[in-house]
Amino acid sequence: MLESKSLRHFLAVADHGNFTQAAKSLHIAQPALSISIKKLEQTLELTLFRRGDKQVTLTEEGKVLYEHAKRIGQQFEDAQLAMNELKGLEKGEVRLGAPSMMGSYFFPRVVMAFKSQYPNLKITMIDAGTASIREMLLNGELDIGVVNHDNVPEDLETDHLLASEMLAVVGKDHPFAAQKSLTFEQFFEQDLIMFKSGYFHRDFIDQMRVKHDLDMSIAFETNLLPMILSIVKQEFAITALLSLVTEYESDVVGIPFSEPVKLNLSLAWRKEGYLSKADRTFIEFVKQYV
Repeated sequence: MLESKSLRHFLAVADHGNFTQAAKSLHIAQPALSISIKKLEQTLELTLFRRGDKQVTLTEEGKVLYEHAKRIGQQFEDAQLAMNELKGLEKGEVRLGAPSMMGSYFFPRVVMAFKSQYPNLKITMIDAGTASIREMLLNGELDIGVVNHDNVPEDLETDHLLASEMLAVVGKDHPFAAQKSLTFEQFFEQDLIMFKSGYFHRDFIDQMRVKHDLDMSIAFETNLLPMILSIVKQEFAITALLSLVTEYESDVVGIPFSEPVKLNLSLAWRKEGYLSKADRTFIEFVKQYV
């Protein structure tokens, strides 16, 4: 029978890839940890680790157990958090993942308004692409994240946040700046500066390139939004960004695509995860703010 202690020991060894480091993290002696893992393997009648001189790695059987053990471990953490809150020990922190554009233009006002109303709660914001955010939510590294509403994993719960139009963005003196719309053919003829793959707007542009069977010339690739804007303003390249960016940046011009592009963004969290009072309060606050 599997026990919580042996699963914690298993996860520690898997995460550290080393018995010595895992034992230190668990505050137990290394021989005791080795015995615990050996007993677990004997109970399951499976070999879970390949043991090297300096590192251990998961076998295929170990990889299967790891996915289940990680979720069980998260459930134990959730249970402890729930019990702490019943004793009046609120988590006091919201771990939020958001892509650069949302983090730079949408959430600053929201976060400041939230903090003014709940000064004792801490907000930690991570800048990442929606693909990474989905993964971090499922791994328990984030409490709440902003994701593209399409292709949401079944393990995530979502609540619609906002719809925003994707625009071609050029410098104010660029020849395209006076146009009312832009075809994808015109867009892809230009040198582009783009976010890296994994960000929803880059993934969308990649999809459009394939759909229209067009070549793409990426002159610059970066996840730094200020750099993207600076290069566009100097007219070294053009890009594609959400309309909310152009509302705040006076030296760039947003041009709708001839095939209008609307993206739906949602707040997401683990379906089976425990949301603290701080998390639930933040979600409700954002919904009312929007």
